[in-house]
Amino acid sequence: MMQIPAIGLGTFRLKGQQVVDSVRTGLELGYRHVDTAQIYDNEAEVGQAIAASRVPRQDLFVTTKIWTEALGRDRLRASLEQSLEKLQLDQVDLTLIHWPSPGDAIPVQEYMEALAEARAAGLTRAIGVSNFTIGHLRQAIDAVGADQIATQQIEMHPFLQNRKLADYTRAQGIHITAYMPLAYGKVMQDPVLQRIAQAHSASPAQVALAWLLQQGYAVIPSSTKRTNQESNLAAASLRLSEQELAAIAGLDRGERLANPGFAPKWD
Repeated sequence: MMQIPAIGLGTFRLKGQQVVDSVRTGLELGYRHVDTAQIYDNEAEVGQAIAASRVPRQDLFVTTKIWTEALGRDRLRASLEQSLEKLQLDQVDLTLIHWPSPGDAIPVQEYMEALAEARAAGLTRAIGVSNFTIGHLRQAIDAVGADQIATQQIEMHPFLQNRKLADYTRAQGIHITAYMPLAYGKVMQDPVLQRIAQAHSASPAQVALAWLLQQGYAVIPSSTKRTNQESNLAAASLRLSEQELAAIAGLDRGERLANPGFAPKWD
């Protein structure tokens, strides 16, 4: 199974020149994993920043995600080809199903098989899922096999630890990527994270990222500021003690930030 770089650059909510600058700066600082999606409406700008960066293609790891409207067997491949065109790439490294089909209108088997076919055609090196419940993940495994699912990307931060889903995902041998790892900056205000950060001469954001990285998850924080991008990258060298990890485990309050009306019934 391919290695997904542990720290990636998220691009959710970033548009136009803002995303071009964010990706360009990130690549300058040493990020080699860039995460985008069809619905972010920024694949063209991400592609522009990658093309201008002169980072050799083989050193980059690019992820995109198929939006719910393109999940049908007749639409998925064409939508991924459009993404590649916008990104100015012949192939992405990882393509995820962004959300399960709303109301399960399209069966999981149909879009997982279509995604596997797109991989067989060389459009993507690996495939995976995002925002899948245990039930959806079970169906995805039945469709293509657990060893074919490179990652499950889910919201994960100290205030939403998603333990039931994480435990099931990991028990199947499937890697986890944590999105919104900083809970839109809410981690900065938490007294427990502030206290741990102080002990390490670090920031609460670095502590939140280190906590996820130490569990073996990949993280994709997004930032438009060079100093924050640099600081997030440095979280990889921060080691937290068992007591500190336990203190962070105690912060879980099931606070879900990504919960659109079409979201599945969460575990």
